Amino acid sequence: MADRRLEGLALKVGPLGENDRLLSLLSDAEGLTRFAVPGARRPKSSLAAAAPLTLLELQVGGRSGLGRVRQLRVLRSFSRLGKRLETLSAAQALCDLCLQLAADDPVHGLLSTVLLHLERLEEHADDADLVLAGTVQASIHLLTLGGYGLPMQSCCLSGAPLDAPLGQWDWRCSLLPEDGFAIDSQPGSAIELNPSELALLQRLVRADLPRRQDGELMGPQRVWLRLLRVVELWVRTHLAHRSRALAMLRETLINPA
Repeated sequence: MADRRLEGLALKVGPLGENDRLLSLLSDAEGLTRFAVPGARRPKSSLAAAAPLTLLELQVGGRSGLGRVRQLRVLRSFSRLGKRLETLSAAQALCDLCLQLAADDPVHGLLSTVLLHLERLEEHADDADLVLAGTVQASIHLLTLGGYGLPMQSCCLSGAPLDAPLGQWDWRCSLLPEDGFAIDSQPGSAIELNPSELALLQRLVRADLPRRQDGELMGPQRVWLRLLRVVELWVRTHLAHRSRALAMLRETLINPA
């Protein structure tokens, strides 16, 4: 097979043999592809820059089996996200989601969406609440693109619209992880949301995070942690692997060092 050029995000990099690395790359052209990066574990290698959370331009080849990286160029690095545990956990969670969602078939728009949210995480890296809220929203966007969106518009039992009655504090809806949200407290519920929590969750399908008129983020951290739990439960139920990175983000914020 002739060499070809690819541009994509390094989602995961691991050891391969004594001196090589195994690169998992998300690209628009091929979806999720894995490549051998020869000699990348040698310090002076020209391919040593193959690292997670980098946008790469690659020249790849190989006649059969696992393709091999011939040349690479770093277009952008999100290495700043690795400087704090919460941003590292958030970024890893998004990469892990992409690895699962694109495992079988390419997902249109997945690369541009994850890049957008990594940029936002980097922009808000010093604000733990924005990192948390941004991770919840990014996860919902990625899950929707991958065909695993949270059904938040109608009751999974009755089909009635899920209209959050703001101000009715005794109202509840229940997450049934296999099916979605059901009105009222239900047997087998994994978590229950009040009207304001549901309304906040429903707004996350939009492009931007929900903010008050003064520009501040809507909702306190404890509410965003509950919404993060909703995402964790949905991922654990509907994807092949639970997200350890989402759990790590939650624990980091609950018990900061």
